[in-house]
Amino acid sequence: MHTTLTWLADVPPQTLPARSLMAFTLASHIVLVPLGVALPLITLIMHGYGLRRGDPTALLLARRWSAVMAVQFAIGVVTGTVLSFEFGLLWPGMMGRWGDVFGIGFGVEAWAFFLEAVLIAVYLYGWRRLPSRTHFLLGLPLPFAALLGAFGILAANSWMNTPRGFSLDSAGNPVDVNIRKAIFTPMFGPEYWHFVFAMFVTAGYVTAGVYAMGWLRGRRDRYHRLGFTIPFTLAAVCTPVQFVLGDSIARQVFHKQPVKFAATEIVWKTDTHVPEYLYGRLHPDGTISGGIRIPQLDSILAGFRPDTQVTGLTSVPAGDRPTPTQATIVHWTFDTMVGIGSLLVLLALWYALVRLRRRGLPRSPWFYRCAAVAGVASVVAVECGWITTEVGRQPWIVYQNMRVAEAVTSTRSAALWTMFGLVVVVYVVVFASFLLVLLKMRARWRLADEKDEGEPPGRTPEADTPYGPRSTGSRL
Repeated sequence: MHTTLTWLADVPPQTLPARSLMAFTLASHIVLVPLGVALPLITLIMHGYGLRRGDPTALLLARRWSAVMAVQFAIGVVTGTVLSFEFGLLWPGMMGRWGDVFGIGFGVEAWAFFLEAVLIAVYLYGWRRLPSRTHFLLGLPLPFAALLGAFGILAANSWMNTPRGFSLDSAGNPVDVNIRKAIFTPMFGPEYWHFVFAMFVTAGYVTAGVYAMGWLRGRRDRYHRLGFTIPFTLAAVCTPVQFVLGDSIARQVFHKQPVKFAATEIVWKTDTHVPEYLYGRLHPDGTISGGIRIPQLDSILAGFRPDTQVTGLTSVPAGDRPTPTQATIVHWTFDTMVGIGSLLVLLALWYALVRLRRRGLPRSPWFYRCAAVAGVASVVAVECGWITTEVGRQPWIVYQNMRVAEAVTSTRSAALWTMFGLVVVVYVVVFASFLLVLLKMRARWRLADEKDEGEPPGRTPEADTPYGPRSTGSRL
């Protein structure tokens, strides 16, 4: 505790409210990102399945998911734009000095948002106005636009973790910027693919969880079976891949950011035969209380050998590493993320074994209970992943080049706390409105399903659009 208080005394008073505001808006935005990145792909898979099989139920699901995708995108643009402004408002020291180096990532993200907005508009209204094949083909670029947005923001974040592509002049300012090297840093590949598959996994489980709840409540028609099967299958296929990618990025952190790795594993002193702690708390004197200690496992996981040397936190001065409290937070979030990932792998294996043996969906209510929880658990894992990435880099905002305290705004801390309170109120209203819209859409769809026993003769499943004019008997 004494070390933490000393650290707080050494930073400007604006740092805590600025970091709190940034953390809140990022944590709020990240809840929407999985659907923003992966729902277009899930929708297109369902749409293609419906066209190929001539399945009106699949087309109905795709049509409804496209409406959810549009509403979610609108909310996501708002929360993402707030984050972009906060970089300049809260961290002018970083943007002023380093914006020319890594700012291209934010530019790519902005263009991706614009492109995705256009494509969503075309896709949404194309249900009524375009031939089915043309409509589907025009929707195919949507997943790539979503991935392009992720490319931009992950390029910026990976640069902050492993800054490259510049030289420093005598005043310490970046010169001779190489954009390609600034984008494709050593952490970019592992971080990008780990993030993308996390989005596929999370969106798949979240979407499937809605229909798993329907199954548990007795709604076991084709609509709910298909709505569950396609997103859950995508998530189940991606889950073991994501687990391998997670191991890969941990090894990259071990080599490229050894102090962050030390914080993640609460390793105090550089040593070999380092034990692994499942949870546990690091104290300022280097001792660890609580948790489960597994001898030598950390060294084995890091280098496949018990004599692998793991760098400790004390390898750098106290001002250049996370505090014991920050290290404990990172360690807990990392362990939680890995724990959830391990459980999701078991759930995916359960699903795969049942499909291979019975050629059908599982029947156990416990499976669907687990599937319903998997979506929430995946979102928690995503939140934990970002906390691990950002807090583990402390006290650096640009790793080993600029500290958070150097980048923070000079605005009075009282004004920042006021802004924080206003943002919380606005976000509560925004997310409450988002939830209300989704519930209204669900109620309208359920009412339409009860009244409409089938499509009118001669009308194709693509005759209506989620917004705009509808013919009588529309099921949207």
